[in-house]
This record gives sequence, C-alpha cells and structure tokens, in this order.
Amino acid sequence: MKKVFKLIHPKIKYARLIDAVRCDIKKYIKRERLKELPEGYDQWDFDCKFGSTADEAEVVQLADIGKQINAAEAGQLDSLYIEILAKPAHRSDSPYSPAADD
Repeated sequence: MKKVFKLIHPKIKYARLIDAVRCDIKKYIKRERLKELPEGYDQWDFDCKFGSTADEAEVVQLADIGKQINAAEAGQLDSLYIEILAKPAHRSDSPYSPAADD
C-alpha cells in the first residue's frame, strides 16, 4: 500500500479523517496477514515509511505508525504519505528459551 491521505475536506472533520486513515491501515494489514505464505516462511513482515509527502517519508516500524499518526494529528498536517509493503519472513527466536531453564 502506497497512499497519500488528504486530511482537508470541506464537510468531514479532521478527527474523522484521521480515524479513516487508521481504519484503512488496519484493514490493509489484516488483509495481508490472511494471505497464504510462500513455502518455507512462517509470518508476514512489513516495510513501512511515513511522512507528509513521499519525498519526506522516513522508514518506521509498523508498531510506531500509530505514534506517527498522533504526531501528524497534533501538527495538523494537510496530508500523510504512508507506505506499507508486506514481505514473507521467518519468525525470529525469542531471547527466552524455556528449555534453558532446566
């Protein structure tokens, strides 16, 4: 998903436009996670960029997109550029291993 969200509308309030952006992002991520994984992979990973325009977009983590939207809302930006690209990935091992406690 590569999309520029316009946050200026004559009839729709700013807060509702921000809510619509959040809803679109959640819907896209949910849809991508339900897709079948290629053989040999066990999860979907996402490459994300966020900014006011495509040229100003910076790489961010998926978990930080909500914080970025909150910052954009506080700054009353006129538009947002969000890029979220799904890619298959391998699940990383957790630092905690129950077998190590034995």
